[in-house]
Amino acid sequence: MISGTPDYRDHGLDFPEGFLFGSATASYQIEGAYDEDGRGPSIWDTFSHTPGRTVNGDTGDVADDHYHRLDADLDLMKRLGLESYRFSIAWPRIMPSGSGAVNPRGVEFYSRLVDGLLARDIRPIATLYHWDLPQPLEDAGGWPARDTAFRFADYAEAIGAALGDRVHAWTTLNEPWCSAYLGYGSGAHAPGRTSGRDALAAVHHLNLAHGLGLQALRSVVSKPDAQYSATLNFHVLRPGDDNADDAMRRIDALANRAFTGPMLRGEYSTDLLEDTADVTDWQFVRPGDLEQIHQPIDFLGVNYYSTATVRTWNGRSPRQTADGHKDAGGTPWPGSEMVEFIEQEGPYTAMGWNIAPDGLEELLVSLHEQFPELPLMVTENGAAFDDQVVDGAVHDERRIDYLQRHFTAAHRAMQRGVDLRGYQVWSLLDNFEWAYGYTKRFGIVHVDYETLQRTVKDSGHWYAELIRSRSIPPGPRSAR
Repeated sequence: MISGTPDYRDHGLDFPEGFLFGSATASYQIEGAYDEDGRGPSIWDTFSHTPGRTVNGDTGDVADDHYHRLDADLDLMKRLGLESYRFSIAWPRIMPSGSGAVNPRGVEFYSRLVDGLLARDIRPIATLYHWDLPQPLEDAGGWPARDTAFRFADYAEAIGAALGDRVHAWTTLNEPWCSAYLGYGSGAHAPGRTSGRDALAAVHHLNLAHGLGLQALRSVVSKPDAQYSATLNFHVLRPGDDNADDAMRRIDALANRAFTGPMLRGEYSTDLLEDTADVTDWQFVRPGDLEQIHQPIDFLGVNYYSTATVRTWNGRSPRQTADGHKDAGGTPWPGSEMVEFIEQEGPYTAMGWNIAPDGLEELLVSLHEQFPELPLMVTENGAAFDDQVVDGAVHDERRIDYLQRHFTAAHRAMQRGVDLRGYQVWSLLDNFEWAYGYTKRFGIVHVDYETLQRTVKDSGHWYAELIRSRSIPPGPRSAR
């Protein structure tokens, strides 16, 4: 075992039995079959089919065609040795109009998926919402409308009743920050709206959907040891100058505490309400809502990719606003438009995100200190690079290096007392990367989008060895 080094490139670090190694995907990004077997349209169908919204006009119509290649993809997961698979359920497959009648063919697909995982000794981790809101619900107001939270609870009850005897763990929402602020604030994600008030109303109604959804699941799930969670993408902040405290506080309130406060403490922080008072009066928060939101969970899902460096804009120099996400005319930071996101030191992934494994260790330790009784799981971590198949192989040394460093960070956090239960690498397959279309590859398995052939990358083989040995293998020297 090699002692700790400053660059996080340790190897030989062992993970305990019971630590769950897996990989993750999202329904719209991989499934395809967008109009088959009763599936209704989602906001991402509408958004991606709108000219100018995605790179090259790419859509998820076919994606990885996972819907038709389910058994082969399950066999691939087994060959990699995955112990868990975090997938999302497409709400429009289950309730095509967003409410009302359940589509039995949609339920049957996910039932086959869950059964196929269990037959291969892979634990199913089901996410109820990974951004594909049924379009009819958006037409009725979307997440800024209170009723959407109650329709989500109905959907949770329906799919929980269908799969609740077999699913290992349930996640209500994936990254509600993106759903609210990128979908309704910046316009970078579906449905592409640019209203600060709508973004903040969406924050609250997503939180409410989480609480109502948990209660609905618990009312119907029959598996006695099923676990319940939510997954948040945290902003790990760095100061851009000596006077960045207020900028960091503001972004922490909007990005992090707007979700952990209601979900885990039953409150919205006073500074969040004050910072956004010129945007909204928060009258959409009704008596009893916070009690509904603040439901017990068994673990908190943590998504981490990079850090962000901020400062308060001086009003003179050109202001930098990029924070690692493509904007489309609005802002993802209602009430904090004076905060400037400044370029960070590299190296970078193909997304332009800085590589900072120390940020993951810092985040996990910070969450443990804030919520010491709450177990954690890394539900997404990975990197996009410009991969190519050469002679039937993909030599993605930079991704191996990235994963080695972040698994080292996770191990270090555990050594510091963090109760970390597992790690789901993003992503199993190259896929539709939202507004970036098919131009960014995150997978440990390469997908040829013309033939849909799967090729396990070197990072996939490296991860398979990590799972087999439960110990971090050496990384490639060439990537350093």
